[in-house]
Amino acid sequence: MADLTPLLAIRWSPRSFDPTAELTPAEASSLLEAARWAPSADNAQPWRFALGHRQDETWKRILVGLPDDDQGWARHAAALLLGAHAGSDPEQTAYDLGQAVAHVTVQATALGLHVRQLRRLDRPRLAAELELPGDIRPLVVAAVGRLGDPAVLPPDLYVRETALRRRRPMPALLLR
Repeated sequence: MADLTPLLAIRWSPRSFDPTAELTPAEASSLLEAARWAPSADNAQPWRFALGHRQDETWKRILVGLPDDDQGWARHAAALLLGAHAGSDPEQTAYDLGQAVAHVTVQATALGLHVRQLRRLDRPRLAAELELPGDIRPLVVAAVGRLGDPAVLPPDLYVRETALRRRRPMPALLLR
């Protein structure tokens, strides 16, 4: 394998979160600061976030916008971070939001936290629950927390959670 920073090499997106671990204010601030410094076209920084800590009102409002099967494990995350974007070019602003969420993910790894990103969302419900302005488009939710016991997951998710991580080989990523 090519030389890769350990932060990327050890990054993992679990579904098993510790239901007792909390996201500290310093950790939350650090994650959002990482997003703030992400690159964006024309430095527009079109991303917007709603951060809910376990069992607070924002967390509950984000959780109900997830599919039932994801709610089952996401409810154990210390925090749920809704990522949204605004601007006249939705394709560009969604791309820029992706950069910001990637920065959050790497920063979380540096802090000993884990992030699992979710794109299956009830976007209209999330927009209504969080009373988002019409120009703010919800796109992703990131479950954030410390690693928990995978044995508490349903059997099908346990198998996926404990399987070896796999990546496509480098040649498969290159266009010919």
